[in-house]
Amino acid sequence: MQNSTTFYQQELEQYQIEVKSLYKKLTSLSFARLIVFLATAFGIYFTFNNYPVAIGIALVGIVAFIYLLSKYTDLKYQHNLKKALVAINEEELKIASGDFKDREEGLQYQNPNHAFSLDVDLFGKGSFFQFINRTATEEGTNTLVNALTANNIEGIKSRQEAIKELANKPKWRQHFSAVASLIEIETPAIKIINWLKEHHAFLPNVFRVLPFVFTIGSVVILLLAIFKVISFLFLVFWMLLGLGVSGVYLKKINVLAANTDQVKDTFKQYASLLEQIESETFLTPLLKEKQEQIKQEQKEASLIFSQFSKYLDALDNRHNLVSAIFGNGFLLIDLKNAYHIEQWIAQYKTTVAHWFEVVSFFDAYNTFGNYTFNHPDFVFSEIVDNEIVIQAKNLGHPLLDATKRVNSDLTINDQQFFIVTGANMAGKSTFLRTVSLHIVMANVGLPVCATASKYNPIKLITSMRTTDSLTDDSSYFFSELTRLKFIVDTLVADRYFIILDEILKGTNSTDKAIGSRKFVEKLVSNNAIGIIATHDLSLCEIEKELAEVKNYYFDAEIVNDELYFDYKLKQGICQNMNASFLLKKMEIV
Repeated sequence: MQNSTTFYQQELEQYQIEVKSLYKKLTSLSFARLIVFLATAFGIYFTFNNYPVAIGIALVGIVAFIYLLSKYTDLKYQHNLKKALVAINEEELKIASGDFKDREEGLQYQNPNHAFSLDVDLFGKGSFFQFINRTATEEGTNTLVNALTANNIEGIKSRQEAIKELANKPKWRQHFSAVASLIEIETPAIKIINWLKEHHAFLPNVFRVLPFVFTIGSVVILLLAIFKVISFLFLVFWMLLGLGVSGVYLKKINVLAANTDQVKDTFKQYASLLEQIESETFLTPLLKEKQEQIKQEQKEASLIFSQFSKYLDALDNRHNLVSAIFGNGFLLIDLKNAYHIEQWIAQYKTTVAHWFEVVSFFDAYNTFGNYTFNHPDFVFSEIVDNEIVIQAKNLGHPLLDATKRVNSDLTINDQQFFIVTGANMAGKSTFLRTVSLHIVMANVGLPVCATASKYNPIKLITSMRTTDSLTDDSSYFFSELTRLKFIVDTLVADRYFIILDEILKGTNSTDKAIGSRKFVEKLVSNNAIGIIATHDLSLCEIEKELAEVKNYYFDAEIVNDELYFDYKLKQGICQNMNASFLLKKMEIV
């Protein structure tokens, strides 16, 4: 896999050149349109008395102007697309430099009642979500969040394969994101799906042919009036009849138009994204399965969406006064467009949700592919089915600077429970979050921050950041007890990896020591797997009584009157604490 930074730099330079080139072409086309307009105007002015020549000049001028306008519109789209690609590569280079904390934090996804999301910095400033997220649609973001928080241990190998394939398609991924970014949408997909399902058709089947018949009638009456077979007054009566028929359904069409006006941009966007998915070749089963979901109809999903988008645009043109009067009076245009929309809804309202889901899936998994592409030194966990739960070499926290990150080896087997002690700031909490993220990332199917990893899939549950609730009038201690009760109850239903950080902080030291010991003993008696970090060295005595319990520590040393940390996980019990030293060093005592 090529170096990501080099790739982004090359892509950025290429697209910057293309943006400049397209801008020059757009300027030339604008100038050409002005020349055509002026030439046509002067041509008509100087040949005004020669009607055939003037009409010919007008027709040629209109055709030329429309052609140049069409070319300009196409080039404008390409210009905007290349600008979006420039922005994407600039953003990647910025993030690669460590500057990412101004991006979307995902605070709305924080859930203190979730099994682990609040404890492992999954959301918030400097979070894993903020660093990894590249989704371009709201639904894609929701899919990404659901994948990160799902605790899903089924189908990991399939997800790994899909992510590996997408990692090797950086140009396709970027193009997908760029296309998605070009259209601002007003209405989330879920609201559109609900609207489609709840819409009740109001136009009878007669309107499948009535607008066409009425249009033929309009043409016949117009010709008869021109050839003076009938009076032009009949044409006026006919128009009033058409307006009357349209007026019967005016209120319901207005409601339909109000709804469609909010969704038309969304359908344009999704039509483009579906086309990106349809046109790409995928090899892994999961990606092929998703692609097949949008190829089950006789026509491609992108064409079906595009057709619907055209119907929506056609109905939107009713705001034009000429179209509103003459279009409805002679063509029943609103009824025709509304009927097409209702027939489309009737046919595809149950299928649309699947198509939206596929687009959201690729949007989310492009984020995973992008993360994998950006971290070629990370490894995909080897999924095993034996006594090993985690066996990782050089395991580190994925958000730490690689040049400063200190890695540790970790092997924890089934039914083992580690007690980790250590001085303040020695790295205990970072280690707990490192192990937590290893489990989260491995379950998603992402590569983990290690040089080797064997992993027996397991769900994660943590208690590291308990807070009191003023709104619920509950104390910190009660909130912590509630969290521990939640863990115990959850273990009854399934197998979990438990990570605890300094539990029972809300009570006195003696009570805390006794309570912590009993809680760990209960977990071990239930064959629990996990890690607890603590400052309470008396808890380490459990290792002498229970074979499943192992003691590990992070050390701190005072060297030349300075505190030194090596941040390495070691087996045993920490003997050096630093609180007193720091109090003196900072001249607090």
